[in-house]
Amino acid sequence: MKAVAALLWSGTALLATLLPAAAAEAAARFPKEGIWRGEFTVDGDPIPFNFEVRGRDAADASFELINGSRRDRFVVERVSDDTLSVPMNTYDAALVFTVRDDGTLAGEYRDLVPSRNGARNIPFTAEHGKAWRFVEPGREQPAGVDLSGKWALQQSDQARLRDDNPDERRNRRNQVGLFQQQGNRLTGVIMTAVGDSRELEGVVQGNRFWLSHFSGPSPRLIKGTIDEDGNLQGVSGSGIYNVVRFEGRKDPAAELPDPYQLTFLKDGQKRIDFSFPDLQGHTVSLRDDKYKGKVVIVEVIGTWCPNCTDQTYFLAPWFRQNRHRGVEAVAVAFEQEDSFEYFQKVLGKFKQYFDIQYDIVFGGIADKKVATEKLQGVNYLAAFPTTFIIDRKGEVREIYTGYTGTVTGEYYEQYVARFNALLDELLAEPDPYASADAGTAPPATLAAAP
Repeated sequence: MKAVAALLWSGTALLATLLPAAAAEAAARFPKEGIWRGEFTVDGDPIPFNFEVRGRDAADASFELINGSRRDRFVVERVSDDTLSVPMNTYDAALVFTVRDDGTLAGEYRDLVPSRNGARNIPFTAEHGKAWRFVEPGREQPAGVDLSGKWALQQSDQARLRDDNPDERRNRRNQVGLFQQQGNRLTGVIMTAVGDSRELEGVVQGNRFWLSHFSGPSPRLIKGTIDEDGNLQGVSGSGIYNVVRFEGRKDPAAELPDPYQLTFLKDGQKRIDFSFPDLQGHTVSLRDDKYKGKVVIVEVIGTWCPNCTDQTYFLAPWFRQNRHRGVEAVAVAFEQEDSFEYFQKVLGKFKQYFDIQYDIVFGGIADKKVATEKLQGVNYLAAFPTTFIIDRKGEVREIYTGYTGTVTGEYYEQYVARFNALLDELLAEPDPYASADAGTAPPATLAAAP
């Protein structure tokens, strides 16, 4: 009897040990590994997106958003037993969700910018094992049009084009679409004079098409039709910005304004200057000895700006590989909050994420007019990002507006080739401050504005 009692006691003890663990495991749910299909709901309009979960717990899992050939990886954080969060890396936002009893996900894209108080949060749901985006397999309709090629697009909403600056109106109106269609599947990018949409993915059904994109910033939906004459009519919108209408035609000769001619200095000026605090609160100016006699890259950015992020993917590693050649760089950030503490939070994360080894300074609130006023010598700042290339004498040699990412193909390759060629040329020039005759050095301050 003693043996039986001992056996019963040990079994009871084991059961008492296992039950809490099983209960904790059941409570602490986690999404299944594999491909998922999510769907945001914006004003009653679904915006689908796809992602892949790898790993079985937040401690070792990754979450990858998929847009055509582009993949953006994020970590997963456990908020509580039934709530998980996927911070959107350098964007001040997160996907926050729960795993429901049936294994599906329900949550929201949460805007974490303090002053907005969640006004731009977007609900979403997701189902495991669905790799399709817009049309479930077996329900496709034959494509009645082929969108492959280059398209000349124009915004057609006059209300969206009102601006005192005619250059601004033109920059926002004209666009170029680069699309690739294989059967029903459609991918591509829409370029504007100041950036691109990142890679879009979608479908063609008859003479209608749908495209979407979500890689961290607010999701985007583009849809439209092609008429019998080949004219395109469409609408584009996202979870934050208003819907705008556009129209266009296929045009292999379509081009945008020259991005090297959109941002310019005041008449008679050859230099820019500023005095802004860095992450430690120390004032940084282009007149500092650190930059004297160096080739300097000044990048005007914002962590909220996807093209700025893509440009940093290029510049941060480029700088690490080339800084020994006598080049410096400064990122001037204009942010969603006019707060130094907010700047320290979001740009500290930005610096760590990209392993940025150049100075980052706070310019102020994210506004092109504010940036134009604060960047001394600039007459008109057309976009975030904008790149200023400054020679060893401290003079601006080139200004590039916007950024064309890798998805734009030859446009990106042309940008990289020209960037490298110019930097090679400027770095080969002598340092005027290295002369024994200090009197030959050019002035280190701005000329008086006319």
